[in-house]
Amino acid sequence: MIARIWRASATPQGADGYERHFTEAVLPSLRGVAGHRGAYLLRRDTGGRVEIEVMTLWDSMDAIRRFAGEDPATAVVEPAAQAVLLGYDTTVTHHTVSVSDGDLQ
Repeated sequence: MIARIWRASATPQGADGYERHFTEAVLPSLRGVAGHRGAYLLRRDTGGRVEIEVMTLWDSMDAIRRFAGEDPATAVVEPAAQAVLLGYDTTVTHHTVSVSDGDLQ
């Protein structure tokens, strides 16, 4: 399994807006991609600013390409997400999940 990780920052209100976007648009879209195994939205409030981290789980790099396109290192950040964020990474990192205690198999 491969974890795809992306980071962004927002105001508290922007982070709330991104959470709505993630729940209403991103998750339904991901569920339709063959090889998608799950997703996590993490947030860390730091005194007026929120750090956001998204981790999606995939069967393979081919599955990631079905979602992200031919350059899997490029972040997929829709205009609705861009509008509520202060800043965001334009690239992602990919990590092989070597040990998991979760129910994803």
